[in-house]
Amino acid sequence: MLTDTHTHLYLNQFDGDRKEVIQRAKDEGVQQFYLPNIDSTTIEGMLQMEKDFPSECHAMMGLHPCSVKEDYQKELATVKEWLGKRPFCAIGEIGIDLYWDKTFFEEQKKALVTQIGWAKELGIPIIIHSRDSTDIIIEIIKKEKDSRLMGIFHCFTGTPEQAQKIIDLDFFMGIGGVVTFKNAGLDKTVADIPLERLVLETDSPYLAPVPKRGKRNESAYIKQIATKLSEAKQVSFEQIAVATTANAKKIFAKNSLPYTTVY
Repeated sequence: MLTDTHTHLYLNQFDGDRKEVIQRAKDEGVQQFYLPNIDSTTIEGMLQMEKDFPSECHAMMGLHPCSVKEDYQKELATVKEWLGKRPFCAIGEIGIDLYWDKTFFEEQKKALVTQIGWAKELGIPIIIHSRDSTDIIIEIIKKEKDSRLMGIFHCFTGTPEQAQKIIDLDFFMGIGGVVTFKNAGLDKTVADIPLERLVLETDSPYLAPVPKRGKRNESAYIKQIATKLSEAKQVSFEQIAVATTANAKKIFAKNSLPYTTVY
């Protein structure tokens, strides 16, 4: 059994064949799909997927850093409202993105810390987006860390030193299509990261693995990611599947505290 811990299958890139995409993934052994939210515009589609595939799809709630603009407080209010309505498997995806635009860096930090606080209150994990900001977010997590806080550094592409810091924080790393890219070097880094700290993800429709690189990504392709990870770590494909799925269950089972309204 394989688990896709990070996929945006609710986006319009899948409007024409969403059921077929899910079926192709299931045919490849992918049985669970975790859906990170982006902002208020994506909630309806994400929750519809959860209704259409209730045994397989699990919604998160959060504000993506690239959607943090002047009106981010309004967006955060929407997140808070939904967290008070019903349970979610995680708060995500949240974080800091300094790749495209640094204009709202301070607002991104404030939004991240606010959402970390909600995650601790609810006892659910956080899913972190850390493009060009891994070291900054590690320092923020250090300040905010307590026994209630855990989660995944989504799309990990960092250094061995960063990986160790993430492990020291009791967090996990999401490994996606980048591990298959010839010149990325991620395969060498993951070789020394304990399998107990890794989960699989596609980030579909983005970052398709080789040989699908440059095309629309989908959850079925997680098999290529698992295969490359097994080669990098010199363990069997079955070991990768079993361990990463067990890790995902551990992370998303963190919602063991009684559900409560966020105040």
